[in-house]
Amino acid sequence: MTQELRRTLGVFDAVVIGLGSMVGAGIFAALGPAARAAGPGLLPALGVAAVVAYCNAMASARLAARYPASGGTYVYGRERLGSFWGYLAGWAFVVGKTASCAAMALTVGAYVWPDHAHAVAVAAVVVLTAVDYAGVQKSALLARVIVAVVLAVLAAVVVAAAGAGEAGRLALGGDVPTGGVLQAAGLLFFAFAGYARIATLGEEVRDPERTIPRAVPIALGVALVVYAAVAVTVLGVLGPGGLAASPAPLADAARAAGADWLVPVVTVGAAVAALGSLLSLILGVSRTTLAMARDGHLPATLAAVHPRSRVPHHAELAVGAVVAVVAATADVRGAIGFSSFAVLVYYGIANASAWTLGRRERPLAVLGLAGCGALAFSLPPEAVLAGLGVLAVGVVAHAVSRGRPGPPRP
Repeated sequence: MTQELRRTLGVFDAVVIGLGSMVGAGIFAALGPAARAAGPGLLPALGVAAVVAYCNAMASARLAARYPASGGTYVYGRERLGSFWGYLAGWAFVVGKTASCAAMALTVGAYVWPDHAHAVAVAAVVVLTAVDYAGVQKSALLARVIVAVVLAVLAAVVVAAAGAGEAGRLALGGDVPTGGVLQAAGLLFFAFAGYARIATLGEEVRDPERTIPRAVPIALGVALVVYAAVAVTVLGVLGPGGLAASPAPLADAARAAGADWLVPVVTVGAAVAALGSLLSLILGVSRTTLAMARDGHLPATLAAVHPRSRVPHHAELAVGAVVAVVAATADVRGAIGFSSFAVLVYYGIANASAWTLGRRERPLAVLGLAGCGALAFSLPPEAVLAGLGVLAVGVVAHAVSRGRPGPPRP
C-alpha cells in the first residue's frame, strides 16, 4: 500500500494556509511586546523581521521545489547538509511549534472564556485535530473561512481608527532601547513564520516545483502589507507608549477611535485568528513528525498514512494529544521565547541548506543565516538559554536514536 500523501492543494489553498498562520497570533498579540522592546523603533523592527523572513521564505521555497516532500527543513537539511542537521531542524520545529500550538489554544481560551481558558483550549485542540484528521483539503477550506474573517476584522479596525490618531502621535522620535529593534524584530518574526506551513505541506500540493515558489512570497507579501497597515494605524491612535502598555492593542485602538461597538468584533477576530494559527500549526508539526518517523528518529507508528483521507493520522493524533496535555496543565506563554529561538535555528539550517544549491542562492542565504543568528541571540537571555537547552536534549535524543531503522520511505 502506498504511503504517499494526496496532492490536492493549489496555489490559492497554499497561500491561504500560510496566511492562516501569519495573520493569527502575531497581529493581535505581538505588537504590544514588540513596542515595549523597541519603542519608537517598532516600524523599523517590522522591516527587519520582514527582510529576514523574505530571505528565509525564498530559501524554503527553492528547497521545497527541489524536495517536494513532507518535512520542510528537516528534509532539506538531511539532503543538503547531512542527517544530523536535518534531524536538528526537525527537532527544533516539532518542539518549538508544539509549544506554539499550546499557546494558540490558550489564546483562544483567554478570549472566548477567560475563567475556563484551559478547558476551552483543550476543546479547540480536539476539534481542530479532528478537522485535520478528516483530510488536508477540509483543513484548507476552513483556513479560507478563518483568513477571510480575520482580514475583515483587521480592515474594520484600520478603517475605524485611520482618522482618529492625533497628527503628532506618529512622529516616532525618542530614544530606542539598545538592542530593542532586534529584539522586537525577533518577536515579530515569530508572527511571520507561517509560510513554513506551505513548505511542510510539499507532498500535498499540486505541481510543487511551480506552486511552492509562487505561494510562499505571495503569502509573505500579503502578511507584510496587513501587518504594516495595522501597525501604522494602531501607532497613530495609541502612540508608541500607549501601544507598549496595552495588553490588547487592537481593542484599545478601537476604543480610542470611538468605535466601542468594534471591541467585541475584535475579540471574536482574535479568537478566530488564534484558531487559524492552531489549525495550520498542527498541520505543519504533524507533517514534520511524519517525515522524522519515516527515517526512524521517532516511533515508526507515527509514519502511518490513513488509507482513505491520505493524512498522517497517527502523527496528527499524537501531536494533538501532546498539545492538549500542555494546554490543560501549563501556561505556555513563557515557552514562546524558546519557541522563537527554535524557529530561528530551524530557518538558519534552511538558509545553510539553500547556500549549497549554487551561486544564485548564496547572497540571500548568507543574509538570511546572519539575520537568523542576530535575531535569535537578541531574544531575552532566558529564552536563549531555554532554546539551547532544548537543542541539547535533541542532540542527546539523536545519539540514542541513531541507527534505529525506520519504515521504508516512499
